[in-house]
Amino acid sequence: MPSWDDVVRIGCALPEVEESTSYRTPALKVRSRSFARLRTEADDLLVLMCSLEEKEALLASGDPAFTTTPHYDGYGAILVDLDRVDPAQLAELIEEAWRRKAPVTVVRRFDA
Repeated sequence: MPSWDDVVRIGCALPEVEESTSYRTPALKVRSRSFARLRTEADDLLVLMCSLEEKEALLASGDPAFTTTPHYDGYGAILVDLDRVDPAQLAELIEEAWRRKAPVTVVRRFDA
């Protein structure tokens, strides 16, 4: 089962990522744009940025690792239970969240 330390390790392997805070909780940012945040104020779930389509697909999969709350309705963010998520899938989701927030030039340089 992955931990916040694993999230940090995966995220910080991507260009220009820094460990920071968002809403007074641990977060990962790329050029000051948050893409992952540990939701410690309620339930220790990981908030990851994603497209609305990806969010719908993850929720429709029935996988208990993925949830949402009314607060995130209509917003491109999925809640991830680190106790239940597959580590390989988590790594993919972190990279996708990073791609959503990183500047195009940073992503292009990474892909080259």
